[in-house]
Amino acid sequence: MYGRDPWGGPLEINATDSATDDDRSRNLNDVDRAALSRPLDETQQSWLLGPTEQKKKKYVDLGCIIVSRKIFVWTVGIVVAAALLAGFITLIVKTVPRHHHKNPAPDNYTIALHKALKFFNAQKSGKLPRHNNVSWRGSSGLQDGKGDSGSFYKDLVGGYYDAGDTIKFNFPMAYAMTMLSWSVIEYSAKYEAAGELAHVRELIKWGTDYFLKTFNSTADSIDDLVSQLFPHLNSKVGAGNTDDGSTDPNDHYCWMRPEDMDYKRPVTTCNGGCSDLAAEMAAALASASIVFKDNREYSKKLVHGAKTVYQFGRTRRGRYSAGTAESAKFYNSSMYWDEFIWGGAWLYYATGNVTYLDLITKPTMAKHAGAFWGGPYYGVFSWDNKLAGAQLLLSRLRLFLSPGYPYEEILRTFHNQTSIVMCSYLPYFNKFNRTRGGLIELNHGDPQPLQYAANAAFLATLYSDYLDAADTPGWYCGPNFYSTSVLRDFSRSQIDYILGKNPRKMSYLVGFGPKYPKHVHHRGASIPKNKVKYNCKGGWKWRDSKKPNPNTIEGAMVAGPDKRDGFRDVRTNYNYTEPTLAGNAGLVAALVALSGEEEASGTIDKNTIFSAVPPLFPTPPPPPAPWRP
Repeated sequence: MYGRDPWGGPLEINATDSATDDDRSRNLNDVDRAALSRPLDETQQSWLLGPTEQKKKKYVDLGCIIVSRKIFVWTVGIVVAAALLAGFITLIVKTVPRHHHKNPAPDNYTIALHKALKFFNAQKSGKLPRHNNVSWRGSSGLQDGKGDSGSFYKDLVGGYYDAGDTIKFNFPMAYAMTMLSWSVIEYSAKYEAAGELAHVRELIKWGTDYFLKTFNSTADSIDDLVSQLFPHLNSKVGAGNTDDGSTDPNDHYCWMRPEDMDYKRPVTTCNGGCSDLAAEMAAALASASIVFKDNREYSKKLVHGAKTVYQFGRTRRGRYSAGTAESAKFYNSSMYWDEFIWGGAWLYYATGNVTYLDLITKPTMAKHAGAFWGGPYYGVFSWDNKLAGAQLLLSRLRLFLSPGYPYEEILRTFHNQTSIVMCSYLPYFNKFNRTRGGLIELNHGDPQPLQYAANAAFLATLYSDYLDAADTPGWYCGPNFYSTSVLRDFSRSQIDYILGKNPRKMSYLVGFGPKYPKHVHHRGASIPKNKVKYNCKGGWKWRDSKKPNPNTIEGAMVAGPDKRDGFRDVRTNYNYTEPTLAGNAGLVAALVALSGEEEASGTIDKNTIFSAVPPLFPTPPPPPAPWRP
């Protein structure tokens, strides 16, 4: 069938186009089902469904900031959970029983060290500080050296009393301060661990402040010295000789508390012939300058004084005790060459000036000091003979710095001699006798043996620590090799004897252990502090009393037993019961060296002593002489 085409052509109409509406509807449904049976992509869905309405995000307004509600909820939840967890942990920590880990108890050597240092507080002269910690002592000697018109010193207040008397012998006092300084330089960490570093530094400064008064320490050269104080080179302050039968009041005839002294105390000075005293004082000041290197001004003052007094000793030759009967009786010096090496070594370490090293390494110096002599007292280190200590001190230089030519030969000699001295301390060679209880008799059976044993214990421990620090396991005694532990065993045996491991089971350190001397030969300890002033002879009743001392002089090491291990606790016999500065200084050094070994095997400070020493560049040795036929 044709219809009319509006564009001018015929229009053909198919029969199918005339289908009914119902047919069209059915056909459309079939098409819809076919379309729905295939998945539609996003574009097709958008055509069919139209734009979808997006879900709105929810926010929380915190005033200064707007955050997503979801983030806010999570953040709050995490904070609350963390707070609950922290509270739970805190609750557990507070409710669970605590187990405190206590520091290990101090060893016997550390306990003894505390006491031995306290002895120096009891020996102080001058105006005492409030923290002196010895209740029965007070200020004393406040007029020492004052009012002497025309003298080179202004006052000699301060320093230490030597022993059970009230004399200030500068020679052994300087040695005692040197020993304390040496022990601090080597073992400052051990002093600090024991809580005694500040204390021992204060004790050293108490001595060096006094020494600077005994000569003109600001000058480059001096003409005088006080022997037991130090404005000018004096031998001592106070008098003690009673051999002439004199009953004039003096420090030995009278038995009085230091605080009650009312008699004139003469000052002994020296304007020449006191080389030993001057060099020992130089050693004390120079070694202390290393201890106080953190106090630059004070250290410089000590170094300047040391150089001045050492030069005085070098130019004014002689023994300080040669011209005075009192010094010769109580502290007689055998020579001054050992002090020259000792003091020069300390000045080299304090200044780094190679001039001192050149001087003390001259073979003639060692020969005069007896480095090649041997003999019965060779290796016995004491307030009189410094050779063994000086050789060990210079062996240190060879072990750790090895300066080479031209010093190597003499330093090797000192090192070899030190090794021989250490061999002589061992029981295998019988160089020195021993008591049945094991005490070495370095003074060959003479009275007051403990100070020598304590000094040897310090040297042996220190040498073993030097070898350990140099990664050397031991040393040779002839063909036999011995480990460093043998030296420490020797040192412990001697100090243990002093602390009570002896036939009498008595500690010779007052206040240590259950049994110790109660009648110490000491004026201040034997007279009660009862506001009664006893005159020169009034104190004799306390000297002669059989009762124990009313005041315990804690930390005093007494003179010690006899060669049969016998001991008489009698106040009037000073050979048994009198303590001394020099003896206690050696004991302190040995105790700190042995202390704390359970925590750390005795470690020394290798470098502090070399802080002023510049790098050494060995000089090439001279060429050999030309060959000749």
